[in-house]
Amino acid sequence: MPKVLIPLAAGCEELEAVTIIDLLRRAGIEVVVAGLQPGIVKASRGTLLVPDCTLDVALQEDFDMVVLPGGMPGMTNLKDDPRIISLLQKMAQNDKYVCAICAAPAVLAEAGLLKGKEATGYPGFLDAMDLPDTTFSNAPVVKDGKVITSRGPGTAMDFALELIETLDGRGRRDEVEAGLQRPGKY
Repeated sequence: MPKVLIPLAAGCEELEAVTIIDLLRRAGIEVVVAGLQPGIVKASRGTLLVPDCTLDVALQEDFDMVVLPGGMPGMTNLKDDPRIISLLQKMAQNDKYVCAICAAPAVLAEAGLLKGKEATGYPGFLDAMDLPDTTFSNAPVVKDGKVITSRGPGTAMDFALELIETLDGRGRRDEVEAGLQRPGKY
């Protein structure tokens, strides 16, 4: 069974975090939600999220994928945490998936993982960075090798479904999506 780490920083975008956690778990994927600090995480809109463990505890395990929710100042808190940058670089070196949505692709850029890649993110975040070797896209979800990025809260469901398909195939994605009863899909 694939195993995914979702680090939660204070000020993360709760719609993205909860959607990703929920859909991956619906697919039967093992998800570990880790807070950067011990205790409850207060998200960007004031929602309180309870991580499964701390990041330090989670870092003792191996994962197939790391997924970063966006939001502000959540993205900044992720970007400023050397454990996150090191984890992302280690994942990439080990040919594992690194994924981010909304403002969080900027964390992938900070870790040097968008060089030579196509990526998307919340308007204004990636384009404000000096990334001459990155191709920017307006697509809702972009998969370029082992890097998967997405635009923002409105694309969280599409992003999570792409993560499911990547880890467990199109059939599992279709099964999860059918249960969601998305308009125009079924």
